[in-house]
Amino acid sequence: MLRALGCPAVSTWKTADNWLIEVADVATVRRLTPDFARLGTLVEHGVIVTARGEEEGIDFVSRFFAPAYGVAEDPVTGSAHCSLVSFWAGKLKKTEFVARQLSARGGLLRLRLAGERVAIAGQAVTVVRGKLELPD
Repeated sequence: MLRALGCPAVSTWKTADNWLIEVADVATVRRLTPDFARLGTLVEHGVIVTARGEEEGIDFVSRFFAPAYGVAEDPVTGSAHCSLVSFWAGKLKKTEFVARQLSARGGLLRLRLAGERVAIAGQAVTVVRGKLELPD
């Protein structure tokens, strides 16, 4: 998996659905160019790659890849940040975070660990609108 990602890991963790890979620095996260075809055959769900933030006010950065689901890279991933908050809460000994996802579109998230839940705030982009109608 690490060869498919093209990076060495500081640590690797398995969440309920994804792999969480901690790398040495923000530059490593930023320059990832995964082999998506290979990664999609190796990982059943997704891969979260993260590093501690280096700029003022950013606690950690990440990227999320899920080629097995047909999503090479998700721009900003709320579900991945639920795992990331739990991971970084243990390392940084805090419960409130500002995180940046470093995809091409990218995003800034404000996160808070609230018991067993994670509160997520940030700007969102509507990509689909629809109406769910139940049959009579």
